[in-house]
Amino acid sequence: MRDYLQFYIDGQWVDPVEPKSIPVENPATEETIGNVSIGSAADVDKAVAAARRTFASWGISGKPERLDLLRSIQSELDKRREDLAEMVSMEMGAPMSLANGPHVQLMIGHVANTIEILERFEFEQPLGPTMHIYEPIGVVGMITPWNWPLNQIACKVFAALAGGNTMVLKPTEIAPFNACIFTEVMHAAGVPAGVYNMINGDGPGVGTAISGHPGIDMVSFTGSTRAGIEVARNAAPTVKRVAQELGGKSPNIILDDSVFAESVARGTTAMMGNSGQTCTAPSRMLVPHARMEEAKAAAKEAAEKVIPGDPNGNATIGPVVSKAQWDKIQGLIEAGIEEGATLVAGGPGKPEGLETGHYVKPTVFADVTNDMRIAREEIFGPVLSILGYDDYDDAIAIANDTEYGLASAIMGEDQELARSLARRIRAGRVAINGGYDLNAAFGGYKQSGNGREWGEAGFHEFLELKAVMGYA
Repeated sequence: MRDYLQFYIDGQWVDPVEPKSIPVENPATEETIGNVSIGSAADVDKAVAAARRTFASWGISGKPERLDLLRSIQSELDKRREDLAEMVSMEMGAPMSLANGPHVQLMIGHVANTIEILERFEFEQPLGPTMHIYEPIGVVGMITPWNWPLNQIACKVFAALAGGNTMVLKPTEIAPFNACIFTEVMHAAGVPAGVYNMINGDGPGVGTAISGHPGIDMVSFTGSTRAGIEVARNAAPTVKRVAQELGGKSPNIILDDSVFAESVARGTTAMMGNSGQTCTAPSRMLVPHARMEEAKAAAKEAAEKVIPGDPNGNATIGPVVSKAQWDKIQGLIEAGIEEGATLVAGGPGKPEGLETGHYVKPTVFADVTNDMRIAREEIFGPVLSILGYDDYDDAIAIANDTEYGLASAIMGEDQELARSLARRIRAGRVAINGGYDLNAAFGGYKQSGNGREWGEAGFHEFLELKAVMGYA
């Protein structure tokens, strides 16, 4: 058992104003692994006061001071890699290969990338007689999710620090312990008191207080579109900046070419990663109608190679994060069957031999139409929907026929065709044949949010721009 019953405010661990805690579950065993305190608006007030007080000095710090701090954080993170990976695996049920790999490596990558950007960034840029000056926004409220917890904390915190901001972080209450270890890292690295503050809690108690707080200048939120709407509504009276990375229902256009079967298999495997709990997951696979049967065979073979099981064993994927998430996924699998989609692999219920834990069968539906629930709703589980298209114009129309626009993919051998199709997809990201880049701007169109994270685009998100005319 591990308990984190204090919050990190003004450089020290402090008790909540009103003591209250909830259990934290291991989704692979359904056992309680510890308890975490749940904060309130009073705790947010304390943290905001500390952040505002410290902003007076940290906001005018120079690049050398910020770079020294980021390098110190980088060094301390390296010491806690194993602890962070083990905690992510325990809280999320992620296989250790995934926890040690992408979960921790993304965090390490973000701090290194932020250092590189800060080293070359010019906070004062002349344009004719005017000097454009980039300044910190102020106090940033951060609300982060459970599905890629370290990644989402890292890409917000490091960019905000580099820009000279102070902050109040509310990590997810579902998988909070990794954020507590991250906070121990920040303290060990010597973050000045009040620059970084962390309060555990739920959305109604802490998230609402952060998003509506008059002492917070910006809210950076990652989560569901439903919750994002509430964050924006709460933030509106104070006219603070709101940056949001929300839901997705990403299309993956499979080109009609000689590597078709290979592309289908790769797309299926990509969908199942992190147990399908990825907002950019390529959940709608688009294939030519004439090759639907071929797609079914390739997807079935690939899905059957995805082995759910014990995160400490040789499993490909672990459980989904909670019973509530499992129930939601099961309901949508049942809806797919009821609406007439062809069940190619997986299906309702738990995989054989995995009665304990929130495990979901890697599931593939084919002959899906874009009006079905499994094609329109974010399932957030290892469930792939395969839709047919007539030609590439039809594929683009289907791809864009969604309220979301976070990410998309194109797979095939014709690079020029892929590039031309990428320009027509209404989404913040397009991955051609699995292309990946930490410097690539990350964010969505439509109801997938606004603003950008990662790389220099994410760096700008935490800066205000002042134009001083007559400067020259």
